Amino acid sequence: MVLATIAFLALFVLIASCGLLLVYRNVTLTRLATVVSQRFADPGNPVARLKRLGSRSTVETLIGPFQKIVPRSTQDASVIQKRLMRAGYRDHHHLNTFYASKVMVPLALILLATTLIGVYPEGGFFLYAIAAGLGFLLPDFWLGRRIAKRQLNLRLGLPEALDLMVVCIGAGLGLDQAILRTSVELRLSQAEISDEFGLLVLEQRAGQARDQAWKNLADRTDIRSIRALVATLIQADHFGTSVAKSLRSYSDNLRTQRRQQCEEAAAKTTVKLIFPLVLFIFPSMFVVTMGPAVITILEFFDKAFT
Repeated sequence: MVLATIAFLALFVLIASCGLLLVYRNVTLTRLATVVSQRFADPGNPVARLKRLGSRSTVETLIGPFQKIVPRSTQDASVIQKRLMRAGYRDHHHLNTFYASKVMVPLALILLATTLIGVYPEGGFFLYAIAAGLGFLLPDFWLGRRIAKRQLNLRLGLPEALDLMVVCIGAGLGLDQAILRTSVELRLSQAEISDEFGLLVLEQRAGQARDQAWKNLADRTDIRSIRALVATLIQADHFGTSVAKSLRSYSDNLRTQRRQQCEEAAAKTTVKLIFPLVLFIFPSMFVVTMGPAVITILEFFDKAFT
């Protein structure tokens, strides 16, 4: 028990020290870059690069030994990279951080299990197995929830983005300029859709074909409504139909589908309410209504047979 407590305290002090190091290093570098930037405006000098030497290099140094422990193949790394992109993490160090977390999280849970074994010594192997397995799967669960949350935000922000694109195209802008303007205007209200549209604009500026850039958008998001939007825009571009009319029609259809989904969810509530009614509300009502009668009957039979 004493050894487990010492190990837990040592882990806590190590994590707290790393956190303080990262925080105060970022603050110091930011202050230095702010003071010196007024005198040295050239981004190529070493002083101007202080702000770019933030926590990323420190974190990569800390997680470097851990991310090499988990074996990875090219196919598995490609799948994880696609999932990270759908969650909004596109840098290469995010992949290393994910693989490092599959080692660090089990170790942290195993140390926690070591503390618990001092209280329940009979379940040692069982607790270690649960801690290792749960810690290995927790990063995947977390990533899945991040992907689902981002996809939900993209679906909710798509009608607003389409309406703004229709307004921009109606004002005389082209499709690419309308996408860029929409990305700028929705940067605060719909950050996810703004990020995806901004990346789409950057791919087109890099020389990629418009059709391929739109297909990459559909692959990154993996949302049915965006895939249908991409197919609509590609078809309108190939056949020369009005993009504004196509976007307006698709926006109306998207709102109709959302309204139908809300009506479907509202209709399902009557069925879903059966279980709490049967399990919680009906027993309480039964006890309140029948309880006094049952007590009276029991008292009557008690007096009758005594």
